[in-house]
Amino acid sequence: MKRNLLAIAIPALLIAGTANASIEVWNKDGNKVDLYGRVYALNYITDRDNQTGEGDKTTARLGMSGQTQVTDSVTGYGRWEYEANTGKNANNETRYAFAGLNFGDFGSFDYGRNDGVLKTLTSYTDVLPEFGGDASNNNLYALTARTKAVATYRNSDFFGLVNGLRFAAQYADNGDNSSTSHFKKQANNEKNDSAEAWGSVVDWDVLDTGLSVGAGYAQTGGHKDAKTWSAGIKYDNDNLYLAALYIQGKQKYGWDNASTTHRADDLKTKGYELVAQYGIDFEVGRLTPSVAYIQHKVKDASHYSNDAGLKSNDLAKYVDVGLTYDFNKNLKAIIDYKINLLDKDDIGARRALYKDASFTQSQINGTTKDTVALGLIYQF
Repeated sequence: MKRNLLAIAIPALLIAGTANASIEVWNKDGNKVDLYGRVYALNYITDRDNQTGEGDKTTARLGMSGQTQVTDSVTGYGRWEYEANTGKNANNETRYAFAGLNFGDFGSFDYGRNDGVLKTLTSYTDVLPEFGGDASNNNLYALTARTKAVATYRNSDFFGLVNGLRFAAQYADNGDNSSTSHFKKQANNEKNDSAEAWGSVVDWDVLDTGLSVGAGYAQTGGHKDAKTWSAGIKYDNDNLYLAALYIQGKQKYGWDNASTTHRADDLKTKGYELVAQYGIDFEVGRLTPSVAYIQHKVKDASHYSNDAGLKSNDLAKYVDVGLTYDFNKNLKAIIDYKINLLDKDDIGARRALYKDASFTQSQINGTTKDTVALGLIYQF
């Protein structure tokens, strides 16, 4: 019985996501509802004036997570989260909206807008104060980011037999999935449709060592033919956190936001992310310095149309140095310095501008800029 209750409790904790300080607004007769939110006052400062991407990035989130006890071993659960952005080109987004059933040792099943299954691994290194994730959590890889219309099965402790051994399988419907929408055939003026996708992941907390390892695979269906392989490792013990991620992809059809003149067939990409953090406790609060290296590249980039003569195959390349100060569980301040290692002749400096009809040398230089993020976060 205790093992069944634990298997129910773990997914219930997962649906709260980043709601580390949620407010319980209802708990009666086996039904529980928590409310959580966040205001993130954030500004980007660059080393070039008036460049795209700098300025106000403030956001506000509001979310709800709930669960209901059906039987001693079955629990229903759901989560909804909404985010509003401010500043230039402000927009809003429903981040999560899903519901499901948890069957204890037999796992859980849910459907709706949720994280792609490979985010289990990308979350190992996507822990920086503000930046990070450029080599993995992007639209070149299926099921690494939030997407709608996904059915997910998860199992903790391998049916209650192996502590810390988890696995998951996921199917994304052939709808307008944010993480698969660009895997489409653009020849012959075909309609830009999105691709169904499926994937699986397994990860294991190795005994009580603080070490976790994982691997996963995802692909899209039909003629879209995009495949992703990923592996990660992390060490989280006492005040020290170390993590590494490798991701590799092969996409039969082109770039995100590409036109027919900026398309690359059989696109092959690789990404690497390395992170180190150390927490220092004070009488009031906790300081966490962090350092990371991020690199994402495409194979033989200079062979593609309009990319001939470029210096290297790097889409993203930078060192990140950051600080997070947690005053308490509700308030934190961050500073994050992205030291951009892209050159103006790297493919990443050009690709960032291909959505425009034309661009100047000054704009190309701007994509190689360093960026400092300053933020204050209040959450409940």
